[in-house]
Amino acid sequence: MGKSIWELGVEDLVKTGLNIHEAVEFNRILQNVLSTAQRSKPTEVWRELMARRALKPTHPFELHRLLYYSVYANWNISSNGPPPYWFPSIDQSKLTNLGKIMELHGPKLLGASYKDPISSFSLFQKLSYQSPEIYWSIVLQELSVTFQKAPRCILDRTAKSNVRWLPDSILNIAECCLLPSSRPLKDDNSLAIVWRDEGCDNSNVNSMTLKQLREKVTLVANALDATFSKGDAIAIDMPLTVDAVVIYLAIVLAGLVVVSIADSFAANEVAVRLRISKAKGIFTQDFILRGGKKYPLYSRIIEGGSCKAIVIPATGNRLDVDLRKQDLSWKEFLSTAKEFPRSNRYSPVYHSRDGVTNILFSSGTTGEPKAIPWTQLSPIRCAADSWAHMDVQAGDVLCWPTNLGWVMGPISVYSSLLAGATLALYHGSPLGHGFGKFVQDAGVTLLGTVPSLVKTWKDTRCMEGLNWTKIRHFASTGETSNIDDDLWLSSKSYYKPIFEFCGGTELGSSYITGTPVQPQAFGAFSTASMTTEFVILDEHGIPYPEDQPCIGEIGLFPLYLGASNELLNADHDEVYFKGMPIYNGMQLRRHGDIIKRTVGGYLIVQGRADDTMNLGGIKTSSVEIERICDHFDESILETAAVSLSPIEGGPEQLVILVVLKKQYVKSPQELKDKFSKAIQKNLNPLFKVGFVKIVPSFPRTASNKLLRRVLRKQMKDELALRSQL
Repeated sequence: MGKSIWELGVEDLVKTGLNIHEAVEFNRILQNVLSTAQRSKPTEVWRELMARRALKPTHPFELHRLLYYSVYANWNISSNGPPPYWFPSIDQSKLTNLGKIMELHGPKLLGASYKDPISSFSLFQKLSYQSPEIYWSIVLQELSVTFQKAPRCILDRTAKSNVRWLPDSILNIAECCLLPSSRPLKDDNSLAIVWRDEGCDNSNVNSMTLKQLREKVTLVANALDATFSKGDAIAIDMPLTVDAVVIYLAIVLAGLVVVSIADSFAANEVAVRLRISKAKGIFTQDFILRGGKKYPLYSRIIEGGSCKAIVIPATGNRLDVDLRKQDLSWKEFLSTAKEFPRSNRYSPVYHSRDGVTNILFSSGTTGEPKAIPWTQLSPIRCAADSWAHMDVQAGDVLCWPTNLGWVMGPISVYSSLLAGATLALYHGSPLGHGFGKFVQDAGVTLLGTVPSLVKTWKDTRCMEGLNWTKIRHFASTGETSNIDDDLWLSSKSYYKPIFEFCGGTELGSSYITGTPVQPQAFGAFSTASMTTEFVILDEHGIPYPEDQPCIGEIGLFPLYLGASNELLNADHDEVYFKGMPIYNGMQLRRHGDIIKRTVGGYLIVQGRADDTMNLGGIKTSSVEIERICDHFDESILETAAVSLSPIEGGPEQLVILVVLKKQYVKSPQELKDKFSKAIQKNLNPLFKVGFVKIVPSFPRTASNKLLRRVLRKQMKDELALRSQL
């Protein structure tokens, strides 16, 4: 255990990188803080350091690290829960979206129990899931959701087996993104999107107003009508650029269905998704430009399918590839809109709230990705959760490096445009200084990340010299966060909070997250999302008491606006409900996460109950990995893929266990290299093999089912033992 904050001296501060004069001055400030603090309350010491902004983004990270760990040197996590690093003030809380509606409606809804947004949040969250009609009637007024035909009610409970949200309503959710509104305040001159191309770090940030975005979407929608038929599924497989956002909105506006495919997928994975969705066309680029390198994309698309491709040049106006006969260049495609005499106008296709707008994919445990249809309710849900939990407000600039093939792509689009915020896009790799400078120059106020990305920024020191102090909130999703990495990130903007989000494509949102009206702890979730309730189940499927610290599988209450109710290629009930216990008359919904509830009520994700793994923020299944590894070398009898979280926390590592055929000898390093190449070529180039272990056999059930959970535990124990040596 290191020194406590009371034991630090000037020499300790110098060791972090401060010069002697800086160390003496900082020690003076520190001693002043400690003179008014109680030794028994480290949270008050940390809170005072934050209030005085004693720790600055320009200070060496080692100083930040020293102060945080020394303040909490004697903190007992088992009896206190994780230590908080951010504390909302009453005044701050009342300026948040949640705080505003709580101040306005709390006294009436909660009566004398209502005190303020901080003290009364848990009561308000409980009200939101006990009476979701009340909460949604409030929040729908705060988002720019306009109905052609208003819903008959918020929730129709008359048929218990088939409750209906916003029944009889008719709208087009893309149109809602494109129209001016008074609440949230956005007009035609409001900035809808800002962006910059990689390699243009010193150029001005490009911008597009709401009116300009609407005009571009209108042009593409008219071209879609000239090329495809209403209801067609149209894929997008390209980086998240301005053109990609325009195409996405145009497809939805025109009454077609977006098929989301990540631009990192190998050709066979593209083919699977095109087949499942029955896509009639696909938008893509000739190449991907990232990190100063050029990667082929169109060639992967044509290898993966025969549907019509519309190909956009990665740079300039000319393509660097030859197209097939049935394919169109972006220029040729747009020219088809001229067939319409009023190509500068477009009448949106309106449909019911359960009309499908988007097909996204999430890994299944049978090897084939689950095809999840998003209705018009899903964008409403994700935008409402971002509005409440990330506090997206009109005038904010939201940046979240992602892709339309992952759920965070559509979430970013809807969360910004339905709340009157500006979407910030960097056309290039988010791994380096160029991205960070864009965040600075674009005035980003809300920055979303995945933990592996933050780790790269910290370890490479590529963001040094930049000013990120306009950021008022961070967000993180996709994988388990590391405390040191989050400490580094939060310190870049005077310890603004990092809201963790954990959910799923099939939910259209997160079921656990944070809020700007609760204290936050690194790598932990502070609450269920608004209108969400769940129980944590013990090994017998019995819920733990709601205030008891525990570890178990999550069971979601099924009343959940925006969640999926069908899969295109699997039995929805079997995947999400079969075998789950009945609780208070409701069959719980399966999500698959193992959750730890701590003292103090924080929530920490412990892994997956099934065989799905999370690699670099991308969910995949053990079966998908094993299918590739089993057949690439004649020496292999069988493989088993499991993922492990490092002892020190952070993103999961892929571990492959191997049983060799008799008389074959292979080294783990040789297999690791070959597995990595095979997986990156055939599944995803972003996946990395952590290590390989050769074993004589695998544990199995009586029915010969592979017990991956046993292997996972064995490897976890082995890692723990290694760390002690």
